[in-house]
Amino acid sequence: MDPMLQPEPVCLLIADISGYTAYLAGVELDHSQDILADLIGTVVTALRPTFRLAKLEGDAAFVFAPAANLDGSLLLDTIERCYFGFRRRRRDVRQATSCTCNACVRIPDLNLKFVIHHGLALRHRIAGREELLGQDVIIVHRLLKNEVVERLGISAYALLTQATVDAVAIEPAALGMQPLAETYEHIGEVRIWALDLERRWQEEESRRRVFVTPAQAWLTFSQPTAAPPQLAWEFVTAAGRRPSWQVGVTGVSLVDAPGGRRTVGATNHCAHGAAGGVLEEILDWRPYDYLTDRGTHTTPSGPVRMLETIEFEPTATGTTVHFRYAAPVTAKERAIAAGLEPTWQGVFAARLPRLAEVLEAEVAAQAAEQGDEPGPPAPRTDGPLAGLAIEAGRGSA
Repeated sequence: MDPMLQPEPVCLLIADISGYTAYLAGVELDHSQDILADLIGTVVTALRPTFRLAKLEGDAAFVFAPAANLDGSLLLDTIERCYFGFRRRRRDVRQATSCTCNACVRIPDLNLKFVIHHGLALRHRIAGREELLGQDVIIVHRLLKNEVVERLGISAYALLTQATVDAVAIEPAALGMQPLAETYEHIGEVRIWALDLERRWQEEESRRRVFVTPAQAWLTFSQPTAAPPQLAWEFVTAAGRRPSWQVGVTGVSLVDAPGGRRTVGATNHCAHGAAGGVLEEILDWRPYDYLTDRGTHTTPSGPVRMLETIEFEPTATGTTVHFRYAAPVTAKERAIAAGLEPTWQGVFAARLPRLAEVLEAEVAAQAAEQGDEPGPPAPRTDGPLAGLAIEAGRGSA
């Protein structure tokens, strides 16, 4: 049998711009199409390369990812980052245009929702284009019609099926998600969990930032890579990816993570075999910009605590990853750290080229797999948004 006709486990996601039908009813068509193209472009950019675009469906983007590539934290990082980028883009577009037409004035009426389902799909080529087929593809589309707004009163949400929750091993109730069930003809009952993205946006805007600046850093190690920030973030934060480049690390495990997610308040243990390890308490978590943790390093002379910020700086050719360490607070810890500085220099001299190597290999593998992936629509060059570059919503509000 043709391998392309073998069902494969995938994570299916639809990002749908909600409110667009009502928005169209009273606005100018030409400007509204430019605005839709711009916002859809923002969404698709934020979802790549974790997800691959299957097709654009009017005011929605249908994307998928091989199920083996995702864990729960990475999935939620991607969804929330995409939503935060959409909110910032919506605000920036409104502020950047001086147009007073209804289409431009009513940009804040638009919002974004996600439906995510884990299942099997056939990747089949039809008329020269790859299509996804199967019952689970039908299910994720049916879930766009739901009663989340009526029953929960939230208009910006991510809807995860129970199959998704089980596959990515998260605890939705501990993460503040609310349970629901929808019933569809020929499908039956589908159990789902709703994540309130408006609430997450407000938490993101108000959360205190913890960031080691270049001026505050005692030690800094930087590595340019060919990978986009999303991919570099995955290899630096996902437990299963870290041993592939962190020379000397024998394993990374979550010690305390509410709901099974790596985020603020979670604690990791990075094991170094007989050499000890590092207990990492996450203090700030901003996919795919930076993260900050407080690391307690086990050393022969005693524990050493240091703040570490890992920043993902986009470049014209990929991402430069910066590892910055603030000096320990106590005199005793500073003395221990100073004695270990040559060791740490050697560790990073081995790790950073390896990070660039594994990322380059992953970029090449993804490029070969993506093939003829469609692209998002582009706004007209003479439209109201001309000259306003699309970004993925990086940075503070």
